[in-house]
Formats: sequence, structure tokens, C-alpha cells
Amino acid sequence: MATLSFWGGVGTVTGSKYLLESDGHRVLIDCGLFQGLKELRERNWQDPPFDPASINAVLITHAHIDHTGYLPRLVAQGFNGPIYCSRGTADLLKILLPDAARLQEEDADYRNRHNLTSHTPALPLYTEDDAREALKLVHPEPNTGEAVAVAPGFNAGFRIAGHILGSSLVLVEIADAGQDGKGRRVLFSGDLGHYNQPIIRDPVPPPQCDYLLVESTYGDRLHDAEDPKDKLARVINETAERDGVILIPAFAIGRTQELIYIIRELEDEKRIPILPVRVDSPMAAAATQAYSHRTEEQDEDYATVLARREHPLRTHSMLTVSSREESKSLNEERGARIIISASGMMTGGRVLHHAVRYLPDARATIIFVGYQAAGTIGRRILSGDREVSIFKQTVPVQCHVEQIGGFSAHADWQEVLRWLKDMPAPPRRAFTTHGEPQAAEAMAEHIRQHYGWRVDAAQYGEQVELA
Repeated sequence: MATLSFWGGVGTVTGSKYLLESDGHRVLIDCGLFQGLKELRERNWQDPPFDPASINAVLITHAHIDHTGYLPRLVAQGFNGPIYCSRGTADLLKILLPDAARLQEEDADYRNRHNLTSHTPALPLYTEDDAREALKLVHPEPNTGEAVAVAPGFNAGFRIAGHILGSSLVLVEIADAGQDGKGRRVLFSGDLGHYNQPIIRDPVPPPQCDYLLVESTYGDRLHDAEDPKDKLARVINETAERDGVILIPAFAIGRTQELIYIIRELEDEKRIPILPVRVDSPMAAAATQAYSHRTEEQDEDYATVLARREHPLRTHSMLTVSSREESKSLNEERGARIIISASGMMTGGRVLHHAVRYLPDARATIIFVGYQAAGTIGRRILSGDREVSIFKQTVPVQCHVEQIGGFSAHADWQEVLRWLKDMPAPPRRAFTTHGEPQAAEAMAEHIRQHYGWRVDAAQYGEQVELA
């Protein structure tokens, strides 16, 4: 009997983990960190609901921490099988996992030095050594759909999902599965890309499958009708006139590169002044290099800029910041400028140190360009809270707060439907994942209404027989 169970990325947009089992073998799809609400974050510290040593292989849809950030912990707990992913994802994992570990170690150190912890001492979830051990297990594969044997009875293929560099649809074929013994095909959408976004090609059409897991981050909403590039120009100009700082919390991988690309375009078009742009994330700087090298995933516009011998991912006055000392030195700068810093949902990282300084500044603007999960500092600011707690200190929110939804790298519900219309035939059953409960159920209802498929919002711990 083949089964599928859901151990993350359901009821929330974080912690993605899906377990396939057949004939005594196990394959885990995604291995993400939970973020946001305390009850979710605590799952990171609990033993997983399956034995890591029993997993034959892990398949990764893309590099973001909510899909990969638990890998070093899984390895430390006994997993030693192969980790399969696209080549672009493998490039980013070399950057992301050690950096994520380093940030956790830095955060634990900061909390210990400043007595900001309820545990003595505060410990990181994993270390850089754990991250390096995980990287030894990574097997890069082409993002062309070509099937590869990943475990006994399991084949998998990766196809472009258009979310970030390396993001993939993952089709898993399970031999001899189902009541008829003919095998079953399970398709994992991962995070689907926003159509016509810069740099990365659009998601490819979905292949035929028996069971479908489709993301629902924006299952209950559409992206902002105002062109995101126009809105970014307006907000930058308004803040520059106040001589204020523009702080943009952004995922180091994907969103940061898109922002740099658009800011450069706006400068070239003379729609905004040339301001100092500070990218305060070592991981973002390294990821930008990876984006430049993976030409097979770049769209035509990106290639056109390269052909002019210009650098698409560099503004006219840009500085990337690596060390903590360099990050601190940004506070000595004066005048209007743009600071882009991780994490995108303000769950940790250097952006919190900048937030402490600029949230109380009435001249400054904080711009949210991505989804803010429940329980995160970003969600609280966006919801209108006039003060937030950062490093156990109360920080007033007196700056301007803006949201630019069109920069999201996620497809909204209409784009998900657009993607699904190319499915060759209806799946036996579909599940909405990677969405908060309201969004996941709304996406399921959209699919029912438009296509008449059997579709449900998956639940944590649910196990389904692949009949």
C-alpha cells in the first residue's frame, strides 16, 4: 500500500514536509522550517513524527528556508540518504544552509550576551557543521522533467516552477502502487511562480498525475492591481522627498534579486533618483551570483540586458554587506537610502536590527513585498500594530508602512487556475497546501468551481492511501 502524509506546509505557509511511503520505503518531499506562531516554531525543536534514519531520500522543490531549513537538523538526527533537487536549488543550498546556521548561531550568541533568552544558554537549532554535512548529501538534477531513480520503487523528475532560481514541480512515480498495481504519479507544485515576473522563466505546464498537491498561499486573494514597479517608484520618491530611509524586508533568495533588477530599471528610466542601495545579507550577495550563472532559467528580458554588457542585478550605487561590523556601520550613514535585508517576514536576521532603528522614524518607510505569515513581526506591523516586540524591547511603529503585493513570487489564485488548465486530465484527487486555513480552503473551492475536481485542504498529520 502506498500512502501520502502531511507533516508541514498545511494550515500554514511554513514547515513544508510531505512523506510518501510504499513497500517499506520512504521519500520525504521538502524539509522546511516552521516560522511565525510560537506553537509552529516549537515543532522545529520537537522530534519529527517519523524516524529520520528511516527516510530513503529527500526531494526538494526549491531552496527557501520554509522548504529546506530543517535539512541540517534531519541529518543531525540520523538521516544519511541522498537529497535530490534541481541544479539551481543545489547552487542556492550551498549558500543558504550554512548562512541559515550562521544566523542562528549569531542570534543565539546575541541573546546570550544581552540576556534575552528564557533558556540558559540559548542554543541554535543546528550549527554550520550540521549544514555542511547536509550539503554532502545533495544530488543536483536537471530541471527538464527527466525521471531519475531516487529510492527503491520511486522515480522523480523536476520541472521549472518559476518561483525562484531552481524552483521545481516535482513529479514522483511510485511503481506498483494503487489497487490495480499499475503505479501512481504524485505531483508536488512546490511554490508556483508569479507569471511575467522578472529574471525567471514562467512555470511550465503541469504533467499528468494521479494525485496533486498545489500551493494556496494566495488562495483567497489577488495581487495588487497597481503595477508593482509603479508603486515602488512612487514610494521611493515620496520617502526620498522626506530624506527618509526605505527598509525592505526581503527573502535573500528570489525577492532581493527581483527588487535590485526593478530598482535598476527605474534608475535607468530616470523615474527615481539614484539612491544608495544597501543589500545587508551575505546570503543575498552570494545568491545574486548564482542567479547570474544559471542562464538556462533566465527569461528573455534578462538575457537582453546581458547582451548589452550591463549587469542586470546591480543598481548604480549599490553596496553588499557581509560582516556584522559592516552591517552596524550602515547606521552611521545619513540621508535617503534603501536597505534591503533578510528575513522577508522579519522572523530573524539582520533586518530586525534595522527595524529597531527605523520603525520609530516618521520619515522612514518600511515596504513589505512578500507574504507575511501569521505570528510574524511583519504581519503585526502590516496589520496596524503601533508597537512590536523585538529582542524583548518594545519598538514603536511610527514610520510609513507600505505593501506591494505584485512583487510576490507566488501565483495568486487566478494564476494557479491558469496553470491548472493545462493539466492533461483531472487527477484522482487534489490537495491544497502551503496556505493558511482560509486561503487553502478558498483555493480548493476555486478549483472545485472551475474544474469540478475532488480537492481538499490538507490537514496536519493526515494520511491518505494512494488507491
